[in-house]
Amino acid sequence: MEALTDLKHILHSKRANIYYLEKCRLMQKGGRVVYLTEETKSKHYWNIPIANTTVILLGTGTSITQGAVRMLSSAGVLFGFSGGGGTPLLAGNEIEWLTPQSEYRPTEYIQSWMKFWFDANKRLKVAKYFQKQRINYLQTTWKKDQDLKLEGFDIKHEELSQALTKFTDKIDQCQDTTNLLLAEAQLTKYLYKYAATQTKHKDFKRQHDSIEAANAFLNHGNYLAYGLAATTLWVLGIPHGFAVMHGKTRRGALVFDIADLIKDTLILPWAFICAKEGASEKEFRQQCLENFTNHKALDFMFATIKEVCKKGEKQ
Repeated sequence: MEALTDLKHILHSKRANIYYLEKCRLMQKGGRVVYLTEETKSKHYWNIPIANTTVILLGTGTSITQGAVRMLSSAGVLFGFSGGGGTPLLAGNEIEWLTPQSEYRPTEYIQSWMKFWFDANKRLKVAKYFQKQRINYLQTTWKKDQDLKLEGFDIKHEELSQALTKFTDKIDQCQDTTNLLLAEAQLTKYLYKYAATQTKHKDFKRQHDSIEAANAFLNHGNYLAYGLAATTLWVLGIPHGFAVMHGKTRRGALVFDIADLIKDTLILPWAFICAKEGASEKEFRQQCLENFTNHKALDFMFATIKEVCKKGEKQ
């Protein structure tokens, strides 16, 4: 059996896999983590490459053994229990995810974070920086993504360009996070409208409890983004409660801050496109995971947070 210390770890920012599993049993077998599915006359074991995995969602009809948890923790894989299709998340530590236990998490980033976090003005500066990075990422990604261009998501579209410029101008004018959240909400509302128009999705209204396809895909894709954000923060050793923009009374608010860096860019347009095409939940999820890999979403999250910590040292 391969020892846990023999695992060849891949940097979290370079890992490719997020899994959603249902109606199976996750276990340790022969030094590997596998999931078991049972059919009428046979059983099938499927290997999970844990060294190249960031997050595992355990949906309906799943169970997990202590041995599997031990190996997942050794590889730094976060996991959580969810409802069908990956939403809602039902149980977990650190808000959504059961995080691997380790007394040797890095401290340099949380120390840098704390140097600015207790100052409201400095927190606001970081929140504004996040929003500017969010817009830059959207503009850069949509500009080079040919598939999005074919679906009508063109960064050169005059009205879209004006909306992004208007929001960027508002960022510097905001005097507190309340105003910044309001401006951000207005932009997101516009992006919903733009995506609905480009995909001919009539009378769209964002409703988190709706089972309508676009809304359901948005929910599911957002949870995938939360998984990436939670992974990034766990690796860097920054607790989820030290948010800079979302509610300070919500213990997981920093997860939402970081997930927002990529949600509008990689989740929002494809939720509408996949709804238009009648894609299955699995097909939509696969599209999101390909987006994360192709556009280096984790790399971008890590780089943004590290830059904030670097700036925090100088403030």
